[in-house]
Amino acid sequence: MSFRAGFVAIIGKPNVGKSTLLNALVRRKIAIATPKPQTTRDNIRGILTLDDAQIIFVDTPGIHKGKQKLNQAMVQRAYDAVADVDLLLVLVDASKGINRADLAIIDSIKESKKPKFLIVNKVDKINKGDLLEFLMDVDTEMFDEIIPVSALQSRNIDELIETIKKYLPEDVQYYPAEMVSDYPESFLISEIIREKILMNTEEEVPHSIAVVIEEITNRKTVIYIRALIVVEKQSQKGIVIGRNGQMLKKIATEAREELETHLGSKVFLETFVRVQENWRDRKSQLQQLGYWDNGQNE
Repeated sequence: MSFRAGFVAIIGKPNVGKSTLLNALVRRKIAIATPKPQTTRDNIRGILTLDDAQIIFVDTPGIHKGKQKLNQAMVQRAYDAVADVDLLLVLVDASKGINRADLAIIDSIKESKKPKFLIVNKVDKINKGDLLEFLMDVDTEMFDEIIPVSALQSRNIDELIETIKKYLPEDVQYYPAEMVSDYPESFLISEIIREKILMNTEEEVPHSIAVVIEEITNRKTVIYIRALIVVEKQSQKGIVIGRNGQMLKKIATEAREELETHLGSKVFLETFVRVQENWRDRKSQLQQLGYWDNGQNE
């Protein structure tokens, strides 16, 4: 029996369900997902290993226009992923219809010779008649496959996986079977903490947050984690900490509980908040926080 392997990018505008789809495909949470746009800031790789194939999915930041260097770095990473994979999944939101942002993304990969799938997400929110009308706005002939799914309900996920396998090249297995992501543990830890901040804070705060893991130490009966939360303004620091420290305590408690499940151990999570003004638009800060590559264009 031949073995197939390859890389598959998931692209689309912000908040269409890319991270939820990635988690459904690899059958484990490796990417945070919130209702807030631009939750994903980096290309996150999830690995699905089957008896006859290994699929490395790349969840990309939502493609959008933004003036800040952080936004530019996020979009550049999404397009870098498109260049380096074997297959493209373009994800759109069936519940909101196709708009100019979707069409711009579709047009940007039109000339690509790679196999392209149009994945219509959130079909649990519409009926079949609406789906046909939805597709009238799209040049469907440019896609090799069109597959409706509900990432949240894992509907048609197995069908999507089986179809992807048919388009992958015969190749060797890239990663050990037990690996579900090639990111260091510290990355997922920082993302889980950031997810809890996004879910608990006001609109002003989410896009101004970064989380840096300064220490992870295995002690006798507990894993000690020291995390730095970076914000841009003193007012945002006040929001994250909350009255009498209650918001930061809530964030840390929710993060610790999920980390204990993920790590299979008791966790002692210590969090601190620091203001670094305009960090999202300062290349040196973006490099320090891991959002800007040294070789990236200005």
